[in-house]
Amino acid sequence: MSTALSLMLALLLDAALGEPRWLWSRLPHPAVLMGRLVAALDRSLNRGAVQRLGGLAAVLLLGFVAIVLGYALSALGPLVEIPCVAILLAQRSLVQHVQAVADALRLSTGDARLAVAMIVSRDCETMGRAQIARSTIESAAENLSDGVIAPAFWFLVAGLPGMVLYKAINTADSMIGYRNERYARFGWAAARLDDVLNLIPARLTAGMIAILSGRLAAWPEIRHDARQHRSPNAGWPEAAMARALNLALAGPRSYDGRMRDLAWVNGSARRDIGAEDIEATVRMLWKVWWLSLVAVTAWALLF
Repeated sequence: MSTALSLMLALLLDAALGEPRWLWSRLPHPAVLMGRLVAALDRSLNRGAVQRLGGLAAVLLLGFVAIVLGYALSALGPLVEIPCVAILLAQRSLVQHVQAVADALRLSTGDARLAVAMIVSRDCETMGRAQIARSTIESAAENLSDGVIAPAFWFLVAGLPGMVLYKAINTADSMIGYRNERYARFGWAAARLDDVLNLIPARLTAGMIAILSGRLAAWPEIRHDARQHRSPNAGWPEAAMARALNLALAGPRSYDGRMRDLAWVNGSARRDIGAEDIEATVRMLWKVWWLSLVAVTAWALLF
């Protein structure tokens, strides 16, 4: 079975089933297992005056395990490979988490703060309606790239070993890729490799959003705003989503009790946003999924 056909079936399986609670309440999710391995490497190698070398060793070990595991699972055939690919995609779970914030925001800001805290790492305790919606839309755009397009891209490029490697490095970056005292040196290798692996998928995601929203002519502005972002990749889908919905995203936000004055994305656009804008984002998430499915299906049929 071709890689494209396997991906097509996995996209459909993920969209239909998402993350079955009955399964993951009994077994540890692969992302949890990856996180445990990263945590173990952190405890073992993040010490002394050689943190950079320790961080590099951690990434090499993590990558080796991921690639070997990917080859072992793919060798078991399509009946194993396709469910594994579906598990490593996150379309349905992403949509569910984003929609949950919109539903909560229609009830109260207190409920919405609890819901948005499930998907963002910034301080949520004092967020107002617009901040909650803005944070949710930014997270949705970034996770569309990280959780759907990037793993699908690397599966097409390098099969299940490439996909598992991407997910492992992305998990490591989310845990140790911080510029703080503990991880600035140890997490550098994971952060830089994650940047490289997301280079094409982030721009591909932005391009699909721009095409589907009829805003491809705004690509120079999207590129300009993306380059102002603190991440070399996350700004691309955020900037494209901001123009697709004609909203201002990013801007000042608080982390660990400290306000950070970050640049606005599409700053001249509307800033008073709410649940209806989150739901418009959900619709865009599905549009990108449909475009991906059509493209992969066409590839499978043609090649």
